[in-house]
Amino acid sequence: MGIAQLLALVILVVVIIGIVKLVRIVPQGYEWTVETFGKYTGTLSPGLHFLIPIYQAIGHRMNMMEQVLDVPSQDVITKDNAVVRVDGVVFYQVLDASKAAYEVANLEQASLALVMTNIRTVLGSMDLDESLSKRDEINARLLRVVDEATDPWGVKVNRIEIKDISPPRDLIDAMARQMKAEREKRANILDAEGFRQAAILKAEGEKQSAILSAEGEKEAAFRAAEARERTAEAEAKATTMVSDAIAGGNINALNYFVANNYIGALKEMANSPNQKMLLLPIEATGVIGAMAGIAELAKESLTQQQRPAATPMPPLR
Repeated sequence: MGIAQLLALVILVVVIIGIVKLVRIVPQGYEWTVETFGKYTGTLSPGLHFLIPIYQAIGHRMNMMEQVLDVPSQDVITKDNAVVRVDGVVFYQVLDASKAAYEVANLEQASLALVMTNIRTVLGSMDLDESLSKRDEINARLLRVVDEATDPWGVKVNRIEIKDISPPRDLIDAMARQMKAEREKRANILDAEGFRQAAILKAEGEKQSAILSAEGEKEAAFRAAEARERTAEAEAKATTMVSDAIAGGNINALNYFVANNYIGALKEMANSPNQKMLLLPIEATGVIGAMAGIAELAKESLTQQQRPAATPMPPLR
């Protein structure tokens, strides 16, 4: 190969390299910074661009899509001196390619260090119970602090999520025992409340039963008194009738009165619990005669009620 051919080959290679350096195609989702003799002069958006070789060069190829940054686990001491192991994830997006390229040396490393530091700060201000139960609050506080700190870098932090908070094994066992004791306490409280309600209901039932029983006794006493009153009225009426008959000279009425008292006395003697034998030194004909007197008295009473009233005689003129 001669010198001329070698020179032509070198020129061809230089031309090809120049064309490659001249034409730049930026893919979608990226932005490239342009440097002129090492100084930032502009940003290339997605599409076809032409640069002057040697005079202009590509500085940084920035990914403008939302990215995920995994936060490695680290030990954090809470406010009550409990050691927990925490990890998380960060979702961020570059909004200004020039700031992200030239305001911070290593964007991912700086963001990661910022997030890990603030995780220790936020969890260090909380008790263990708060750190386990208020994860949304932790995420919100981290997002506010980290997003404000990365704003000068042209970065927008969209979300920060704590993936896991793991206390030590002995602390987990203690928490499990505490939870079991709390559940047993609630169960005992519920049992006691159930017994209390049952006692209240039982007392209410006994109260209602006593009230109803008293009402029943009151009604029964009222009915018994009414019956006694009617019996007394009937006896008074019968006594009046007998008294009227005796006053009229009816011997049968007197026999009724004596026989009635006589039969009552016999009934009480027969019903006596200490009476095993009853001797009646009385003629049976006397009792029968008294009963006949009673029947005769009743017959005369019915005859007088059915006899029509006598017609009065007309006055004499």
